[in-house]
Amino acid sequence: METDCTRDDVPVKRPEPLPAGTRLLHIGPHKTGTTSIQGALFAAKDQLPVHGVEFPAHTRHPMEAALAACARPAMMGDVVPTDRHWTNLVKQVEATGRRTSVVSSEFFADAEDEATVARIVGQLGGDRVHVLVTLRPLARIMPSQWQQYVQNGLRMGYEDWLRHMLRKAPYEQPTPSFWRRHGHDRLVERWAEVVGPRRVTVVVVDDRDREGLMRTFEALLGLPENLLQPVPDTANRSLTLAETEMLRNLNKEFRGNGLPDELYSRLVRNGAVMHMKNACSPTPQDVKISTPAWAVEAAAARAAGMAERIARTGVRVLGDPALLSVVPASPSPASGEARIAPEVAAQALYGALAAAAEAPVRHANPAKARTVHQTSSKELVKVLGHRCLRKLRRH
Repeated sequence: METDCTRDDVPVKRPEPLPAGTRLLHIGPHKTGTTSIQGALFAAKDQLPVHGVEFPAHTRHPMEAALAACARPAMMGDVVPTDRHWTNLVKQVEATGRRTSVVSSEFFADAEDEATVARIVGQLGGDRVHVLVTLRPLARIMPSQWQQYVQNGLRMGYEDWLRHMLRKAPYEQPTPSFWRRHGHDRLVERWAEVVGPRRVTVVVVDDRDREGLMRTFEALLGLPENLLQPVPDTANRSLTLAETEMLRNLNKEFRGNGLPDELYSRLVRNGAVMHMKNACSPTPQDVKISTPAWAVEAAAARAAGMAERIARTGVRVLGDPALLSVVPASPSPASGEARIAPEVAAQALYGALAAAAEAPVRHANPAKARTVHQTSSKELVKVLGHRCLRKLRRH
């Protein structure tokens, strides 16, 4: 194992560029700086060819293509990924010819077995593919991943979810994708078994160095330093505890009323939540999602074991593996009560209304309609939801 460790008192060695013509496949997993690097690569898309590098995807993140390649479903209510999404990306990669290219999607980490990995690697270029895995401390990933699951409809509270992930074997419910993505040792092993350890690089992200991941990508791709720059993306910020709890309770109501998934995608995730993220920035007074000490220690212990097993695979590791299992001296508990600010709630409501306004609801047939006072609130919500959905599908 080759290790380039980041230390405050020693200059960080810049890794050697990968061979020209490499197809660099960044597989995440989730919550390891993927969105920031995808945004920086896409923003520099027109500058990369000058340096012999191509970013072949037509969007910042070819999520549907990665989901299709791994035979995974879309997020709740989103466009269903098809083979066409994947074959289009493969054609875009093939069009780069002998030049170096880079593809990044954390959803490649959802590939469940070596057969799927082998097919993906084979179609992207076989022995030209070099796999890049980015890792962060598991204890830091867990709160971010939980609130992301809530944005996809999860109704379980944080501590209950932690107990299921860390204490309730086989640790698969209610989110079976978590350990498929974040069993980092098995993730690295799956891909190394297909491409060989010499064609896998693991980057340990140091949260103290906010642009370190950008510099590592530049070095591996042979790009000038500081070409890749962060792109502000408020839509990717994590939710506060109050925002997450508001959404989690909305998820309960949504499921309880049997509304369609497509409506959730349009009005909730891409309406209310997206607008709230863009319009409202967290303040120092907002209560953050806090992981209890027992879960931090359990996550750190698992991460230490994973780091040891990754070392035995023989893959190259850039960064300090010890960072993956650092336990904070005293995990800070949530201070104060998590309350949603009125202006935040208003922005969320406005986001949902704005999304619904793109397909206004017409009045029902008067001959068949009952008055509002003759209809239960639960029935009204369900009827409104289905009417909105019919209109949304016509757009």
